[in-house]
This record gives sequence, C-alpha cells and structure tokens, in this order.
Amino acid sequence: MSVVGIGVVVAVLLAATAYGLARRGRTGRMSATDAETVTPQTLGTDTLGEHATLVQFSSAFCRPCVATRHVLGDVAGRVPGVRHVEVDAESNLDLVRALNIASTPTTLVLDSGGTVRRRAVGVPKRDEVLATLAALGD
Repeated sequence: MSVVGIGVVVAVLLAATAYGLARRGRTGRMSATDAETVTPQTLGTDTLGEHATLVQFSSAFCRPCVATRHVLGDVAGRVPGVRHVEVDAESNLDLVRALNIASTPTTLVLDSGGTVRRRAVGVPKRDEVLATLAALGD
C-alpha cells in the first residue's frame, strides 16, 4: 500500500472515531425542545403525572428501549407525582411524526400540563432525568 493510501485510511479512521465519540457524548442527554403540548388521550392514557410524565417512544426489537424502560420506571417509582408512559412508535406513526420522533428510544419529559419540556434520544441518563424533574418544580 502506498503512503497516500495509508494516509487516507488513517484519516478515515480518525474521522469515524471522532464522529463516534461525539455521537456517544450526545446520546441520552436531555436537551431543550419546542414547547409542544400533549394530551393524555393522544398518548392513549387516562391521566398525566401530577408533577411530570416521562413519555418513552419504543419499538419492538429495540434493545436500548429495555434499558430506557428500567431507568424511567425507576425514576417514576422514586419521585412522587411522576408517571412513566411507554408508547409503541410503530403503532402511533401520526404521533411520532407530530412530535418529530426520529429514532427509538426517545424520551419526552412533560410538565403537569402536558407541555414537552425536554427530550433525550437514546438511553437517558438517570441523573439528568432527575435534575430535569427537579427543575420543573422551580
């Protein structure tokens, strides 16, 4: 292999590594989002949480969705007034499109009125979910 060929291979590997590290750093982080409002009926449930609702969009063969279910279920069990609702993305395509859900798992944090306050793509970090819920009280 020529020196130029080796240089191209090294450059591609460095670029791929940088992209992977950047993507891993963003995955699961809570980020601000448009202030859309969601009703309980839209989610296929009777009520939202008194303090907040953690809405998880999942799909059948999504392995990270299982970890997300555990994180959000644990948080909802520990924090009074917080409810965890899981939505099957494949069965609710209109809602997925309306809320710009591009991949699963995606988590939306709704305040008590159903306004989307934060979103995380990938498995959310428990500490960030707890911090987001604490900030809703302010």
